[in-house]
Amino acid sequence: MILAPPPTLTISEWADARRRLSSEASAEPGRWRTERAIYQRGIMDAISDPAVESVVVMSSSQTGKTEVLLNTVAFHIDQDPAPVMVVMPTERDAETWSKDRFSPMARDTPCLHGRISDPKSRDGSNKILHKKFPGGHLTIVGANAPSGLASRPIRILLCDEVDRYPFSAGAEGDPVNLAKKRTVTFWNRKIVLVSTPTIRGASRIETAYAESDRRRFFVPCPECGEHQTLVWEQVRWDREADGAHRPETARYQCRHCGAHWSDAERWAAVRRGEWRAEAPFDGIAGFHLNEVYSSWVRLEAMVRTFLSAKDHGDEAMKTFVNTSLGETWVETGEAPDWQRLYDRRESWPAGTVPMGGLFLTAGADVQKDRIEVDVWAWGRGLESWLVDHIVIEGGPEHAAAWSALDGLLGRSWPHASGVAMGLSRLAIDTGFEAPSVYGWARRAGFAQVAPVKGVEGFNRASPVSGPTYVDATAGGKRLRRGARLWTVAVSTFKAETYRVLRLERPTDEERAGGARFPAGTIHLPAWADSEWCKQFVAEQLVTVKTRRGFQRLEWQKLRERNEALDCRVYARAAAWIAGADRWGEEKWRDLERQVGSLDPRDTAAPETTASDPGTPEIASAGLVRRAPARRGRRVFTPSYLS
Repeated sequence: MILAPPPTLTISEWADARRRLSSEASAEPGRWRTERAIYQRGIMDAISDPAVESVVVMSSSQTGKTEVLLNTVAFHIDQDPAPVMVVMPTERDAETWSKDRFSPMARDTPCLHGRISDPKSRDGSNKILHKKFPGGHLTIVGANAPSGLASRPIRILLCDEVDRYPFSAGAEGDPVNLAKKRTVTFWNRKIVLVSTPTIRGASRIETAYAESDRRRFFVPCPECGEHQTLVWEQVRWDREADGAHRPETARYQCRHCGAHWSDAERWAAVRRGEWRAEAPFDGIAGFHLNEVYSSWVRLEAMVRTFLSAKDHGDEAMKTFVNTSLGETWVETGEAPDWQRLYDRRESWPAGTVPMGGLFLTAGADVQKDRIEVDVWAWGRGLESWLVDHIVIEGGPEHAAAWSALDGLLGRSWPHASGVAMGLSRLAIDTGFEAPSVYGWARRAGFAQVAPVKGVEGFNRASPVSGPTYVDATAGGKRLRRGARLWTVAVSTFKAETYRVLRLERPTDEERAGGARFPAGTIHLPAWADSEWCKQFVAEQLVTVKTRRGFQRLEWQKLRERNEALDCRVYARAAAWIAGADRWGEEKWRDLERQVGSLDPRDTAAPETTASDPGTPEIASAGLVRRAPARRGRRVFTPSYLS
């Protein structure tokens, strides 16, 4: 018997011949057809091309980029066995991808049967995150797991949603670079980076695409035949005489002859398209796609999404630009005017929590001669109120300063409803005298205290990562992994702060008529002085050029002191760590019941009932029923400075 070598196929040819789509992961189960989204052929063939070492795909959602990665994995299991690694943003994402995407494909694609062991086998060759097959293996890891990224040599590296990766895999550094190091022993390695982009100047996929040959997909006009890229600016729709939009009339307009294309004509044009590079090829093939090319999206749906994003502000529009247009969002980094903040301060009793506040967090900034703390109340939509500003005199070398901070953890602030509220979480910066901070946090307890380390850069999907374990000192003894450290993408929260400071607020008349403040609104009290307001907007976001000529975003100080902004960032990180960004309606309702602040205008809300102060729910929110007592601003002065 003569064994013939496997047929010479590209990944797209293999997929057309052998791949089967699963009903769990596709609206069109059955045989794979590359012609359904023809632009995928160029991407898959580039991965198959021996001359291409790296492939970069900067794309919107709904373009099938995950299916391209699945085809690549299946091709190498069936045709070209090799060590393969798939890197997802988190370990949870890795498990989800394995269970929901890979396993159905392996089950429903006949040529893969028998190549991957039965998941019920006892030899451990088919685990959720590690699967063996003849001649190779598949490892699926999260970018937040340094041990997984550095575990074994890899020839085929597939990185999905790289803009959602943390800035550092633990303390090991950039996860993409860590993963790339696994490929250095293979002369025929292949590195594939895929992602929806995020923020201009801070997007991994944008930087990688800029270093590629920058291919774009050109399609011919059904009328004039001129080739062009499909862009959102050429989408047109009608409006009524009263200005009302009519998304159902959406069509694409040729930029050359002005002809209007229906969805069917647009899809037909895409099937006749071709990839064209804008820069010389030097081993890196780059591809850019937006949702206008998608065979699964109608322009009417895109227009409706766009109009909804316009109505819901910058955050919604950023999502549209990233996930529908496949483009980076340009942050507005100009600092708001401090005088405007000062002029629109509001009056409520000093040191008290207004009715909308549902839980408290604090941010602590450690300086050489003091510790500054700002306490913030948070409500629905992460609307926030500055409740207290505290200065603890004396630096971290003084035990009395830490004792004063201990006292703050046990302190309560009166809520407008009569409930006394304690801190749910305090985030403290470790940038100055980190060992002292770790030691204090360990003594105070990590349930309420979160040591944080700020890193530059943006990460909207996961602006806080961790915790990782670091060494701490207790009683003069060094304890390995004795403290927990959270990493905070400070640029994300600074940009968010500036964005919500610019929100338009309802007038007094509109509020009297039932209008509410927009989600995220920041309320400042009358006691916040001009110095604090200046510190709150003491930085601006600027674009700088790197040595390699690329652009990146960087926060630069406008004033020497910026403690108010830093404390806000840490308090916001504390709210993230507490889970506020992920709470559902039931959680918010529960908090409202505990503080007795259900909005009387909400007819669906149940009647407010007094809660037992001993219940776990109240303890978790830091709430205690107690007679209200007014408190003004507090400045802690340790006894040794008296």
